[in-house]
Amino acid sequence: MIPADLLATFQMGFLFAVIVVALTLFATEAVSIELTSLSVIAVLILFFHFFPVVGAEGEDLLSLRNLFSGFANPALIAVLALLVLGEGLTRTGVLDLAANAVIQWTRSNPFFAVTMMLVVVMAFSAVLNNIPVVVLFVPIMQTLTKRFRQSPSRYMMLLSYASVLGGMTTLIGSSTNLLVSLELDDLGEDTFGFFDFTVPGLVLACCGLVYLLLVAPRLLPDRPATAGGAGEQGRHFVAQVSISAGSRLVGLRPVGGIFPALPDITILMIQRGERAILPPFEDLVLEANDLVVIAATRAALAGLAKNEPELLHPELLEDAVQQQGQSEDGSDQIKRPRWLLGGQVQAEVMVRPDSEIVGHTLEEIGFRYKHHCIVLGIERRNRMLRERITRIPLKDGDVLLIQGRPEDVDRLRGERSVVLMEWSRQPLVTASHQRVAAAIFLGVIAASASGVIPIALAAFCGATAMIATRILSLGDALQVLDRKIVLTIAMALALGAAMQATGGAAFLAETMMAALSGATPAQILSAFFLLLALLSNVLSTKATAVLFTPIAVDLAYVLDLPVEPFAVAVIFASNCSFASPIGYQTNLVVMTPGNYRFMDFVRVGMPLIVLVWAAFSLFAPWYYDLPSQ
Repeated sequence: MIPADLLATFQMGFLFAVIVVALTLFATEAVSIELTSLSVIAVLILFFHFFPVVGAEGEDLLSLRNLFSGFANPALIAVLALLVLGEGLTRTGVLDLAANAVIQWTRSNPFFAVTMMLVVVMAFSAVLNNIPVVVLFVPIMQTLTKRFRQSPSRYMMLLSYASVLGGMTTLIGSSTNLLVSLELDDLGEDTFGFFDFTVPGLVLACCGLVYLLLVAPRLLPDRPATAGGAGEQGRHFVAQVSISAGSRLVGLRPVGGIFPALPDITILMIQRGERAILPPFEDLVLEANDLVVIAATRAALAGLAKNEPELLHPELLEDAVQQQGQSEDGSDQIKRPRWLLGGQVQAEVMVRPDSEIVGHTLEEIGFRYKHHCIVLGIERRNRMLRERITRIPLKDGDVLLIQGRPEDVDRLRGERSVVLMEWSRQPLVTASHQRVAAAIFLGVIAASASGVIPIALAAFCGATAMIATRILSLGDALQVLDRKIVLTIAMALALGAAMQATGGAAFLAETMMAALSGATPAQILSAFFLLLALLSNVLSTKATAVLFTPIAVDLAYVLDLPVEPFAVAVIFASNCSFASPIGYQTNLVVMTPGNYRFMDFVRVGMPLIVLVWAAFSLFAPWYYDLPSQ
């Protein structure tokens, strides 16, 4: 029988060894994050099965149930539910409305434009997951830098940093914040309210914003944009637009032969009755019943059809009229087919060389009726077509831009006549659901901010509502759930539980106290913050937060001080992943469009870490009224 003291030391030593190995694997990326997380959980379960930690009443503190409980932890549920909510807002174009407003307001002044962009990003990140916010604003920043003839590398990194700073201001601004709050609940401490650390968070965010606007652009490199993806963005599909009465296109006039109201779209031909009108277009006004042949990218086509999906296929309008007839008041307004209003995806398929559809038109093969997908456009390499797409004989190698329900598009994988290009599959923005999505999100915010229900429950109900209202399909929601997040959080929670049960957290707190013997509480809090801020650039922010929350609690107990300032230090410091592209996922998002290298993040991120640390060290002791001795 192993003596209790020796067993406790052995358990703690083994746990620290596992943590060191896990941190090394995370930092070096020798194996995947998912495999490392699973391996750590498996090792902990095996070890504590044979060397259990027994509580005061004889219970197993680290049983299989306890170590696996991270997969059902409210923190994880809340994080995943917020990802689904964010996807719903992105899918419906709610965020696009604010993004487009930024472009409209800031056309002339580059500094004002960048300032507005970063402020909007910070505001969105305060209530949304940072990743979709940054993904949304990357193309907007690219547009602004192109308009002002600036290199994207001068500003793209600022988006990532602004989202992290904005995420520090509310409870749901970052999944890291939620993890710390719910870990406090597991430890028997008071959890954070929605705005409990908003004031110090705003102080740090404002200091960081000044740095991002005045200093960071001078430190960032001036490199040309990467060529990656340019080929895809430059590809144009030939499509046809059928203008019905009441369409927003009726009455548009050309200026200098082009239509400024249709940016990034080239009009190739206008079919008016039996007359084909070719460019240049002068003194011409678009009328109802015109059929317009255009060339545009996928993004431009999506923007054109955002509010009028039937524009891109005249047969849809004809079907709707035949099925529904005119409205009772005799107007030409018709009710759109229900299947056009949501749950649609776009994809590209290529005509096989040996396909039986080669030489036939879309009308002849009945593509829409056979596959329940409509063809929005045709791309033919090295040739610009000037015909209605329904009358163009198909050739091998033609790429068809199609739209349909996810299950109908997926069925094309087994089709012998075309090849489905898997990478091209993208869900459509469902603008008709914008109000519903916004109402659901605001309801979640109101419920959690008021404290009526816990944040995990509010977010879970909101995510369920997104699926129930068909803003997202169940498959779409499941695709949003990142397995790295699931496994990393579950692993970190298991390690946190083990740190608490074995006494490892208390040991580290006492060791830190001994190392800082004679230091004031403010100095200890400052040193603790700096240590975590540096570690967050090597580890994942979530792992750092969960591992050090128990240590923060024990450190507060040792100092006989409130837990709140030390828990807030964990939240802010864990978010300070500015000096490494692997520290936070938003850094990876901007790395390619900004053409950045690893040292770019170190050069720009380290001064920001020092600035945030200094601001916290000066403000937090005064704000939380820590004793000076």
